Amino acid sequence: MKLLMLLPLLVIGSFVIDDIYAQLGTGDSPFERKFGDVKFLDAYFGTENEKLEVSPGDQNVPFTIVMANVGTQDITGIKGQLSMPFGFSSSTGPGTMIEADSDTNSLAGDNFALTFFVNVDDQVKIGNYPASAKVEYSRLRESGLRNSFFDFNFKVTGDSVINMRALDPFLTSLQKNHIVIEISNDGSAPVSGVDIELQNTQGTISSTSQSVTNTENVVILKSDWDVGHIGAGKSKYLEFEVYVPESLKGDTLRAPMQITYFNAHGDKHTISRIVDFYIKGFIDASIYNVDVIELSGKQTIIGEIINEGNEDALFGFVTVEPLGDSNIKPTTQFIDEIEVDSPVPFNVPIEFEGEPKYGEHEIKITVRYKDDVRDETFLTHETTIFIEDNSGNNESSFDYGQLIILPIIGIVGYFVFKKMRKKKEAQYN
Repeated sequence: MKLLMLLPLLVIGSFVIDDIYAQLGTGDSPFERKFGDVKFLDAYFGTENEKLEVSPGDQNVPFTIVMANVGTQDITGIKGQLSMPFGFSSSTGPGTMIEADSDTNSLAGDNFALTFFVNVDDQVKIGNYPASAKVEYSRLRESGLRNSFFDFNFKVTGDSVINMRALDPFLTSLQKNHIVIEISNDGSAPVSGVDIELQNTQGTISSTSQSVTNTENVVILKSDWDVGHIGAGKSKYLEFEVYVPESLKGDTLRAPMQITYFNAHGDKHTISRIVDFYIKGFIDASIYNVDVIELSGKQTIIGEIINEGNEDALFGFVTVEPLGDSNIKPTTQFIDEIEVDSPVPFNVPIEFEGEPKYGEHEIKITVRYKDDVRDETFLTHETTIFIEDNSGNNESSFDYGQLIILPIIGIVGYFVFKKMRKKKEAQYN
């Protein structure tokens, strides 16, 4: 009787169990579990302690696989073989296996790494690639080899190359200079989170007896910049103002920059770059006292040039050019050096193209000179001069005065000669 009552329960239970196995599969679990001693953690170009940026064409590059010993026993004799796609080969030569081994044991629960050395072909593109690895090892106090296989992806990141330069490497003493510095990423991998700090003043100078910078002697109005992302082959610019005192004239200003950024692996790096500037003297020239005088019987444009800077101007020339309807002939005069606080005079004789025109003339005076780095500067001064007509007075004194006097002298001479002749004839008779 009892067996008859249990029979329906057994039949219903068998249907329930069959339904469960139909969902999970025979011997399966809703979460796949693979038990082993070694677990894959990461794979990248670089060593166990540092990731490296790699570009196409790089040779003998370390490639590291990081794993964990998740078993209950220590393992030893760890060796690995690496299978990579076309374009990657062993550094020992084409056609050879990419192999690595570990010289140490891995304790249970510890991480360990295998480092391979590979060549990257020039034709490889920057991006992600699949790879596979086989790891062989032995448990301590156990004979025989065990192995594990891993499939994973790795990345050819490209290489970031950070450079800095000043667009204009020359500063002028006694002046507030506007500086523009270019920071460029000349590599093939982007950088992000770029932050730049000017290592100036007393707090950042090295403790050694000789400092690498003299920026503590100038006045800088900004010293740090948040640049952000710089793509491969791209540039960004830093702008700031700096005042340079007279005492630094002729010196080189060294500006060390500390650059912090994150590379393509997401690792934070800090590097230093130095931007150099040459400080040249200040030439402050001006033209004044322009006038017209008569010099050696010829009307001449005169004037003076004053240099109120702290550096002599070299190879000076003065050029006078006509403006408007003036027909003054362009003329250039060499004046040599324009010394500091010492007026330099110039005088340019006036010549005309065609018939002389008198009265007001608009002219432009250009002073051309070079500084101590041989950069040429042009200083212009436009003004109006007045040219007098002195030729008319000279012609009237000659035309009328001499024409009147000469006939009178001739008439007087004639009468004197006639009177003397009559007197001689009377004496003779």
